[in-house]
Amino acid sequence: MLKLIKKVLKTGKATVGYPFTPLDLAPNFRGKPQYTAQQCIACGACANACPSNALTMTTAQDGESIRWSLFLGRCIFCARCEEVCPTAAIKLSQEFELAVWRKEDLYETADFPVCQCRECGKPYAVQKEIDFALSLLQENGALSDRQIADRRAQYETCPACKKLHCLSSTDRIDIGRHMTTEAQP
Repeated sequence: MLKLIKKVLKTGKATVGYPFTPLDLAPNFRGKPQYTAQQCIACGACANACPSNALTMTTAQDGESIRWSLFLGRCIFCARCEEVCPTAAIKLSQEFELAVWRKEDLYETADFPVCQCRECGKPYAVQKEIDFALSLLQENGALSDRQIADRRAQYETCPACKKLHCLSSTDRIDIGRHMTTEAQP
C-alpha cells in the first residue's frame, strides 16, 4: 500500500482542477464574441456574413434607428463576423462559460441613429457609417475640407433623390426613335 501511495505522489495530478484553476486555452480558441458598440459603424457586414443568423440588423418601426443584435444561443463561434468587420468592433474572446438562468440574458443589442435624407427627409442610412466613410476620405488626404463638405451633402442624400437630381428635365430631352443627347437650350 505504501508503494502505491509513493507511486501516485510521484506521478502527480492526472486531471485538471477546473473550475478552481483556470484552463490553459489555445491562443486561437474561439469563445464568446466581444462587441464594442462605440467602434461599430452598423454597416451590417457581420449580419450578412453570419451563417447561423445569430447576428441581425433590424430597423425600428419609426425608422429613426437601426438595432444591431447578437443572440449567443445561436452563435456557432465561426469567427466570420470578426473576419468581415471593417472596424474590428467584434472579436472572439477566450470566454466560454455562457450558462445563464434566463434566455434573455443571451441577447446583446445596440441602437444606432439613422440619417435623414437632406432632400426628402426620409430615413436613409446609419449616420455613423456616413461619418466613417468621410473620415476615411479625409484621413487619406484624398479630399480637401471643401470637397469633404460637398461629399457630406452627397452622402446624406438618399438614392431616390440623387436619381432625381441626375435626370434632365423632359423638355430638354430630344425624344425620337433612338435616344439622342440632350437638346441644346
